[in-house]
Amino acid sequence: MDLYYEVNGNGRPVVLLHSGGADLRDWTFVAPLLAKHYKVVAFDGRGAGKSPNPVGDVNCVEDLKGLLDHLNIHKATLIGHSLGGQIATDFSLEYPEYVSELVLIAPALTGFNYSSEFAKYMNKVSAAAPDIDKMIKVSQSALSYRVVQASPHKELTEQMLRHHIKRTFNWPAFDMIWPNPPAAERLDELTVKTLFMIGTEELPDNLRVADYFRKQSDARIVEISGADHMVTLTHPEDLYRQITGFMKE
Repeated sequence: MDLYYEVNGNGRPVVLLHSGGADLRDWTFVAPLLAKHYKVVAFDGRGAGKSPNPVGDVNCVEDLKGLLDHLNIHKATLIGHSLGGQIATDFSLEYPEYVSELVLIAPALTGFNYSSEFAKYMNKVSAAAPDIDKMIKVSQSALSYRVVQASPHKELTEQMLRHHIKRTFNWPAFDMIWPNPPAAERLDELTVKTLFMIGTEELPDNLRVADYFRKQSDARIVEISGADHMVTLTHPEDLYRQITGFMKE
């Protein structure tokens, strides 16, 4: 197993999947709370944090399966944030036997029809390259980061993003491989018990994903008042209470 991971605590396995533009430091405040009661696995996705750069095409779902098999974990609670939530959803559709509970925090969704405004925002970030400071400024100017930008965790958010951007400059060309059909077309097949959490101060597209889950699945939808996209850093205790309560049901 070439992905970097950390294991803390004992008990039922809980696996944490970080957001895009970040690494396992996304869970700096959530992981220690969960490790009081559970065996917590946090890892860096391929090309992120301390994990190696992509070599050939990247299949995040199979990377996760490889990690679970390496750790001899046959059933776990998956907790995914943003891109990590997208991976966790696809994994739960492909390998439901591995997943006891699925916890999604402001997840992305494969096959979802994102708005032209969202595409323009992402393109504007890319267009600022190779000026990393400008890329960070444009990225963090979105409404979905205004809470964390006004918090003590602004520096950590920007440290992770800076590290991520520097890494991407050295990535070779590769394709991301996702299950087909995409999760947006299969949500009614999601049999895993699912908790979906999202901050109230989010991008319209991310709130639309929540509405889509509400209509297309049996997921429990919970809104975290006053939180933005980096809810993992600004509201860890709220997440912890919701997650542990959900797992104990």
